Amino acid sequence: MKAVIYTKYGSPDVLKLVDIAKPEPKDNEILVKICSTTVTSGDVRLRSSNFPPLVWLPVRLIFGLFKPKKEILGHEFSGIVEAIGKDVTKFEIGDEIFATPTMLNTGSYTEYICIPQERKKGVLGLKPKNLSFKEAAAIPVGGMTALFLLNKAKLGKGQHILIFGASGSVGSYAIQIAKEQEATVVAVCSSSNFEMVKSLGADSAIDYKKEDYSLSEDKFDIIFDAVGKTSKSRAKKVLKQGGSFISVKSLTSPKQEHLDKLKELTEKGKVKPYIDKCFPLSEIIAAHEYVDKGRKKGNVVIEIISSTNTQQCIL
Repeated sequence: MKAVIYTKYGSPDVLKLVDIAKPEPKDNEILVKICSTTVTSGDVRLRSSNFPPLVWLPVRLIFGLFKPKKEILGHEFSGIVEAIGKDVTKFEIGDEIFATPTMLNTGSYTEYICIPQERKKGVLGLKPKNLSFKEAAAIPVGGMTALFLLNKAKLGKGQHILIFGASGSVGSYAIQIAKEQEATVVAVCSSSNFEMVKSLGADSAIDYKKEDYSLSEDKFDIIFDAVGKTSKSRAKKVLKQGGSFISVKSLTSPKQEHLDKLKELTEKGKVKPYIDKCFPLSEIIAAHEYVDKGRKKGNVVIEIISSTNTQQCIL
């Protein structure tokens, strides 16, 4: 089967498309024929080893000091169950699923993957019926991060929320989740993305290149840093007393309940993944180059197309 590996850190050119052995499921595992995966900020960061100086060494000790310990990237995916181990009871052959492994257990840049039906970390579930495989693959990481942090901030009906970096993957989900709670949403992004964020439900938008949101006369119940590029001290200037500042730089621990909630919201039409671009697996380098530019909107999807799964994966 085809897979993309990287054996050293660096630019997108370190990614190589190779042939590797197709895995076989253990007794408690399902074998998934992957239809789509994505290029997340986590994939880009791991590939380049672009971490802040204070955490660079600890992170490299975890993920590989001189070269990556895990050679296959990919943090989320959708696909079809092709085979099951003898102890599997929760899934059947033919089930359409979406999932995310853990940060330490990446591996969806490939045609097939084996995952346990019971996951200590990372989550999986049946794909929302109204979404394509491309759309479903883009939900877990950005969607669960947004939902986890908004729950942590105690998002409630009628609140006033500002989302910094609203046009990215996490931000695009945060807008929709907040609007589902009938919050008033101010999106901070570039003016070129105003149309996008307003189509997702944002009530108004601020161009961060022209206006400092911290000088706004408005006050907010929640300020959500969806890209890790603002600060609590800056946000405090426009937070209401008792308001919450949340950031993707915080530790998050999304659980199965978060993926289940997102499935419910998507099937009700309350949340829909925003897909910026799609690339075939053979163009993984171009996909990473695009994300490296820092201007992607929503999600960038990788379609895993082979002669055996083309028809099954197209819905």
